[in-house]
Amino acid sequence: MSNYVLLLLTTLTRQVKANFVNKTHQTEAVQERFLLTLLRRYCNTELGRKWGLREIRTIDQFRDRVPVLPYSEYQPYTERIFQGESNILTPDPVVYINLTSGSTGSKKLIPVTKRFQNSLRGANLTSMGFLAEALNRRQRQFGKLLLTNSVQLLGQTPGGVKYGATSVGVLRMGKFLYKQLFSHPFETLQPGDSLTRHYVCLLFALRDRTMRGMIANFPMLLLRTASYLETYAEDLIRDLEKGTIANWLDLESGIRSQLEHQWSAYPERAQELRDILHHEGRLTPKRVWSELSFVATARGGTSDFYFQRFPDYFGDTPAFGAVYSSAEATFSIYPDVDTDGSVLAIESGFFEFVPQDQWHAEHPKTLLATEVKIGEKYRILTTNYSGFYRYDIGDVVEVVGFYNKTPLIVFRYRHGGTMSATTEKTTEHHATQVMQALQQEFGVPLEDFCLTLSESIVTPHYLVNIELALGQHLENSQTFLASFERKLQEANTSYAIKRPGNYIPTPRLRILAPGSFAILRQRQLERGVPDSQLKFPHISNDRQFLAGLEVLEEVRLPGNSGD
Repeated sequence: MSNYVLLLLTTLTRQVKANFVNKTHQTEAVQERFLLTLLRRYCNTELGRKWGLREIRTIDQFRDRVPVLPYSEYQPYTERIFQGESNILTPDPVVYINLTSGSTGSKKLIPVTKRFQNSLRGANLTSMGFLAEALNRRQRQFGKLLLTNSVQLLGQTPGGVKYGATSVGVLRMGKFLYKQLFSHPFETLQPGDSLTRHYVCLLFALRDRTMRGMIANFPMLLLRTASYLETYAEDLIRDLEKGTIANWLDLESGIRSQLEHQWSAYPERAQELRDILHHEGRLTPKRVWSELSFVATARGGTSDFYFQRFPDYFGDTPAFGAVYSSAEATFSIYPDVDTDGSVLAIESGFFEFVPQDQWHAEHPKTLLATEVKIGEKYRILTTNYSGFYRYDIGDVVEVVGFYNKTPLIVFRYRHGGTMSATTEKTTEHHATQVMQALQQEFGVPLEDFCLTLSESIVTPHYLVNIELALGQHLENSQTFLASFERKLQEANTSYAIKRPGNYIPTPRLRILAPGSFAILRQRQLERGVPDSQLKFPHISNDRQFLAGLEVLEEVRLPGNSGD
């Protein structure tokens, strides 16, 4: 990236960020203005006419007239949009359709307009402004990035609109900006084969000693990229030295030709990397890019578990959450690195919060952004330019503070995404908390884990399924299981109440063979989940979820002989 382009971009992002910060002092007014402006623009759509959006003048009228709805109620409309009908949910032309991964449920069709895309771009620019200032405070610099997401479309609708993964649409529609940011050509994102795409992205990025950042949708995917760097170190160094691109890669001839025209030998850089490999025994991002300033990826929810393995690959490199978003909405923007709390994206949507005592109400009473309380958990609702109103995505967030007058939120888990042997409702957040603590207590990094239930329908027990990181050994597995039991009771009061008297039988630990979770991820890919969208569940009520995996050892606590 030229100094001029970098200066221009950072100047722009800081201005956008400053404007956003000013508005966080006026949260109530900004939110009301966003809602009423949207209602005026969308009142003549089919859904706008159905709910009489034209007559709504206040937030209270909006909450009285428009119901809280999940995606299933919008599905008939989105399917008509997919077939080519217009002015259904949005008055603006649909320019792309996000097809969600389905990794945590059924797939969804989300219409994208330029107005909707601009709201996401604004949030991204704001987050970059926060990042640039956060790095500056730490004497680090913003610069070129490595990203390995695919840009392959899944197809076109009968109406001629392109559709695919959310990240594909973001990258394709923002191609000009991202071409300036990446340390590798945009064409490296074209291969459909995941390993091939990662390899060529790494290969081109390795030319750049001063690369500053790495980005992935989820922490697990950053660890995978680091693993590829380690596994294919010799091949990458050879290609750098000779100016070749490995012939064993699954590269279409046209893409290979494009990349070869942009490639040449870098023998000095190859020798640097060979020296690192000789002295360290492997290549890691922090060693090969000594000026690496940050990694950007999702925070909260299931992501937190993976951060414990980051120091091994990234050293003390700060981790930045960027934006908390989904295919349907942008919820919040991170104001700093190494922090979980993110600022509600008050310019990207109108937000309401459903308190826990209203979660089962048919018409829940909601709170506004200025009415939430620190320490409380809420289901978050959004109304935005995707054409969804009071949309219940099912995400549960915790309010952890305020940024001026705007709440700081953390995604905790998906509502309904719980596991119960009876009615104890263990969440992803409970499970992640416990397994993070166990890794620290026993000093044993895990490749991954998943809690499931035994096959007994009447009195199922918890199965704590773990895969140890490569080369690791768990010395005292019974002590590990006993500690799991204590920690889960501390994290989930309902579980603690129901354990005595064997309402829930004693849990068991299953140590899975190396490569087990790689097999599970491959199964997800075969179901059609894009590799850049993989979200691995850490709890599952599907008692066949781990079927066919090799169990090296099943551990029971002393005195636990029954089923």
